Amino acid sequence: MAADRPRRGPPRRLRLARLAVVLVAAGFLVTKIAGLLGGDDPASGVAGLPALVEDRAPPAERTVDVHAGYGTWVDVFDYLPSRSGEAKVTPQAVEDMARVGVHTLYLQAARFDQGGAGLLADPDLIAQILVRAHMSGMQVVGWYVPRFTDIDRDLAYLAAIADFEVLGHRFDGIAIDIEVTSDVPDHAQRSDELVELSERLRETVGDDAVGAIVLPPVQLEVINPAKWPKFPWGELADLYDVWLPMGYWTERRPESGYNDGWTYTEDNVDRLRHDLDDPDAVIHFIGGIGDQITAAQAERFVEAVTDEDVIGASVYDWATLDATVSAQIAAGLKG
Repeated sequence: MAADRPRRGPPRRLRLARLAVVLVAAGFLVTKIAGLLGGDDPASGVAGLPALVEDRAPPAERTVDVHAGYGTWVDVFDYLPSRSGEAKVTPQAVEDMARVGVHTLYLQAARFDQGGAGLLADPDLIAQILVRAHMSGMQVVGWYVPRFTDIDRDLAYLAAIADFEVLGHRFDGIAIDIEVTSDVPDHAQRSDELVELSERLRETVGDDAVGAIVLPPVQLEVINPAKWPKFPWGELADLYDVWLPMGYWTERRPESGYNDGWTYTEDNVDRLRHDLDDPDAVIHFIGGIGDQITAAQAERFVEAVTDEDVIGASVYDWATLDATVSAQIAAGLKG
């Protein structure tokens, strides 16, 4: 079992990778940030650059508060340009998020199969999104999906997210998306790798609050128990500070009774707290797929997360959710 394995410090490859990230951030091109601040007039951006650096307080402690309120999600397939050269979500979209009431942006900052592109998916775009979000009064959580076939590599990506900083701006939170089952078919081995990665991540980030984006208990215990049998909730309970179950009720069949934002949310939250043996577990609940949600379903979802006393809620993702429905959920969570 992973608990019996000797704990290891960060490997040399990880230490060098973390140093590389710091150097990239430190050497970030001023002209790009100037363009970010000044829109079409880079000169105005250059003028505003010293003020941005001076006015930015030292990075705050990473706490679970970043997960409070309404959130939205952006993955690498949204903000990286497609083969056509276009992206679904640009850095400028951050202002739209702020206008509808988004408190926290969950940004996939790294991808396991990104090849030789470096540890972060695109440091330039990530920096632009991060700075814009902070300037708009939003917070940003960087997340990554481990594959569990190379724990050193998985940890290097997560450490790069934790270390990334540009002009005094860094991610306000870190989260790990625990959902891939295909790369390590043996569930016991997969659980061991997950626990070891989680322990080493905790050692790497210290007291920083870390979020666990998890498959919802109803899916693992009722709908498809073969997907990840004996998921190690107990071994993970003390390693994460906030839990983000992917409660996509829109993916459930109507005949299951779970194709409903209130029912699926309530059952998953109750089961999660039971599995963690913690009735006060901090939870940010992720609802259904954006383009499948109606205003009426959104209302049911807001009622559920309010009744279940979760710290925050969101829908996957920004690119697919109608802006009107997004604003509706944001207003409901504030109420």
